[in-house]
Amino acid sequence: MSVTGTSSAATSSSSRLLQPGRNCWRIEHAERFSMLVDADVYFRAVREAIRAARHSIFILSWDIDSRVRLVPEGANDGFPEPLGDFLHAVVQSRPGLRAYVLNWDFAMLYALEREWLPAYKLGWRTHHRLAFHMDGHHPVGGSHHQKVVVIDDKLAFVGGLDLTRARWDTSEHACDSPLRCDSDGKPHDPFHDVQAMVDGDVARALGELARQRWQRATGMVPVTATIERARDPWPAQIVPDLTDIDVAIARTEPAFDGQVGVFEIRQLHLDAIARARNHLFFENQYFTSDLICNALSARLTQEQAPEVMIVSPHNQSGWLEQATMGVLRARVHHRLKEADALGRYRMYCPTLPGLKENSCLNVHSKVFTMDDDLITIGSANLSNRSMAFDTECNLVIEACGREDTRSRIRAAISHMRNRLLAEHLATEPDEVTAAIGRTGSLHATVDALRRPGRSMAAFDPVTTPELEALVPPQAVFDPERPIDPDELVEQFVPEDARRPVPRRMIGLGTLAVVLALFAVAWRWTPLSEWINLASLVSLARSLEALPFTPVAVICSYAIAGLVMVPVTLLIGVTGIVFGPVAGALYAIGGTLLSAMVTYGLGRWLGRDTVHQLVGPRINRLSRRIARRGIIAMVVVRMLPIAPFTVVNVIAGASHIRFRDYMLGTLLGMTPGIIITVTFVHHLAEAIRNPSPGTIAVLALVAALLIGSAFGLQRLFSRKDNVEAR
Repeated sequence: MSVTGTSSAATSSSSRLLQPGRNCWRIEHAERFSMLVDADVYFRAVREAIRAARHSIFILSWDIDSRVRLVPEGANDGFPEPLGDFLHAVVQSRPGLRAYVLNWDFAMLYALEREWLPAYKLGWRTHHRLAFHMDGHHPVGGSHHQKVVVIDDKLAFVGGLDLTRARWDTSEHACDSPLRCDSDGKPHDPFHDVQAMVDGDVARALGELARQRWQRATGMVPVTATIERARDPWPAQIVPDLTDIDVAIARTEPAFDGQVGVFEIRQLHLDAIARARNHLFFENQYFTSDLICNALSARLTQEQAPEVMIVSPHNQSGWLEQATMGVLRARVHHRLKEADALGRYRMYCPTLPGLKENSCLNVHSKVFTMDDDLITIGSANLSNRSMAFDTECNLVIEACGREDTRSRIRAAISHMRNRLLAEHLATEPDEVTAAIGRTGSLHATVDALRRPGRSMAAFDPVTTPELEALVPPQAVFDPERPIDPDELVEQFVPEDARRPVPRRMIGLGTLAVVLALFAVAWRWTPLSEWINLASLVSLARSLEALPFTPVAVICSYAIAGLVMVPVTLLIGVTGIVFGPVAGALYAIGGTLLSAMVTYGLGRWLGRDTVHQLVGPRINRLSRRIARRGIIAMVVVRMLPIAPFTVVNVIAGASHIRFRDYMLGTLLGMTPGIIITVTFVHHLAEAIRNPSPGTIAVLALVAALLIGSAFGLQRLFSRKDNVEAR
């Protein structure tokens, strides 16, 4: 739907909800505005826009993956398909073009889910005019969460989508789509999100925002684009939803490094909730904000309460987020149900028959409408973090001006909201519009259009009494204010650890030399032949005859850990040679010593060095419990998320308390070690001396091993395809 006309400032600023300096940063003019629903449309549009860039490309992201293919079936536009190679080729082909990619610099313990070595793939090995930097300019515990792309200061994208893995999908959300898979070919579940595309002065203002963020994060001043008026980068296949329109930019920026906090998005939501007459529509990944809950509760108790519709995923991504953010959401939902005396509030999830779990679509979008008078699309969740703690950016359109202008904007806002409802209800926007016209109600419209199959289901998020008792208030998992660094250091870092770490380049150079020497030794010496099961068993048997066998075996674990020998292989060898009792004791002692040594290596190298080497693969499993050291390490040890040595080095670089680290390692590794050495010992016995007794014992241990693995999988490995927020 395209709505055209002439914008006007005829109404006074006091009658407008949007007020710069209060609930938005700036209000600028745009020639065109379009809502892009789901990543297939957005990825195609952003690839076409990047390909058309001539002067500057800015990408601000929470996550980025150089391997992602924006057009899974192939763009066939003469450039490489993977994002990193595509950016490199585009920049290389345009002498005057510069690209700046800014990605959140996450806590190191989270580094196991994202792409490895992004600084190398998007910075070191790409064209010198393609600059990649990790954004760590935020308070401790905060994140850079904006998802902004700006092309030549003429075209910009803002919303909830990052250019990363597990995001691509079409609006059909077909459960068996062969194109919906990660870079490694692994399929992921259907995924719903929304991005806005805008041009004109709004795009130029977003270019200023991107440059400010780049300069704060890097200390470097990026170039200013030369605007070519005659050239139009707007993707030809995208029909704008609105033309000749004023668009506001609203932000969240926490107070940090002498800069005052900016809480425009929070104020925007509060002002809109207070002004709403008919309905408030939210499509959002999270719903945990106390402030938003209080504002909605106050409206729901009023006699003329507006309808409140929340569209959210049935479950938060993964068991851990379900046990934290899911519990917080259930609490907020319960409070709103108690306040809702008139039955005006409901929470929905879009259902997709054919999915294995809950049959509900993963909703990751951040869209909010007030009546037909306001719409905002951006990166901000309905969480305390997004309202006050993380960096966020939203675009906002308000229906105001002359009556004809206001009418066309209201029609466009209504149409965009109804497009989202129509997608979830498997119908057409016009049918939704007609139903709302008949019923005057969003809830009644859903009831009227609900059919078997793909639809929307009202649901009540619940939690167990055990989780309710365990999960603390919002301040822990969804904080409203930055964490004081001195307080955090005092609480979590030992006194003797509060000293400057070696300079990053010294650590990086030293480790690079060590790795290079190891690679040479692997290639030109018998080292690669030594590190195998047979040779390790032979070596272990030679240690068995020594008078100081326990010390020798345990120390060998530390040495093997430094050269990345898999710890599972060492444990297996120990069980074969030394039996289930002595083998288990040796393996536990060796594992703890190896963990201690490689933890010290990570502490010595420092966070920056390890970050450059490991790169941003955040582990959602650790993300929510990183500050609960013992539990974090137990979970990490029980799950095969990364090589043993890598986890240890990352933990050292993250300054997890040594006591918590070692105790968590002991608790997490011991059960697996005991089961493994027992199994391999009896396996070896059954092979050497086959008998009904040895085979029966082996079968019993195998059943125990399989049962334990199955139990852990059921407990910890609920499929979670998205990260985060």
